[in-house]
Amino acid sequence: MSPPSSVGGSAYLTALASEIDKKLQRALSSAAQRGNLFQELFADVALEVDERSKDIIFGEEGSIYAEGDGYGEHICFYNVLYDHFVYMPQNGRTIFDLIVQLWSQAFASNIFALLFHKWIFEVELDNPVILLRYCAALVQGARNVFWIDTQTNSSRFHSLYKYLLEEVALCSERLSKLPLQAQRDLFLLLSRFMFFYNSEENLEIFLKQFPDFPNAFLIGSASDIFVTEIADQVLNSE
Repeated sequence: MSPPSSVGGSAYLTALASEIDKKLQRALSSAAQRGNLFQELFADVALEVDERSKDIIFGEEGSIYAEGDGYGEHICFYNVLYDHFVYMPQNGRTIFDLIVQLWSQAFASNIFALLFHKWIFEVELDNPVILLRYCAALVQGARNVFWIDTQTNSSRFHSLYKYLLEEVALCSERLSKLPLQAQRDLFLLLSRFMFFYNSEENLEIFLKQFPDFPNAFLIGSASDIFVTEIADQVLNSE
């Protein structure tokens, strides 16, 4: 997605980021309210962007083109915010740090994955400390929200799946920067939800990119691992 097409759009997203920051600051200072605040925040960022907000963010013409910008049926607030944090990383830094401080809270990993998956791979790609520490957290949060989609039979988080598949797993430059275990975890996750998100056209190249597994002589080839993950996903969905 392209950046907001107006000064007003950028200001609007900066204001949204400020509200997220304030809510997290409240959560940090009040243990009693933490659970509710995180649940509210997850609902806020997963909410679909209304038409008025689209006009503010993209401009009236831009909001028309935003519909076809790779996000499937939904443009949610997390979509516009994760791009905003790439173009203006300073607006996301405090939010990132606060989520990390409050990591034990339910919904923390979900919010982290939605807001910062692109930031990790486009702002911090050459920072091995960030990649080592937070890729597992990203996979955990992504798994949680993909499960929500399967349970509700929706595609609200399809854009996250699409990005992790096409811009990370199938992008050798980015993939090679990840620790090997993070690569394995990512490919196992993407395998489980590939058919749900109708991404099977990428299957052949996906299997060629599969990282090595230490016990491959026992569990088989990339195709075998893929089928095992799909079967396990189906069983767990019943």
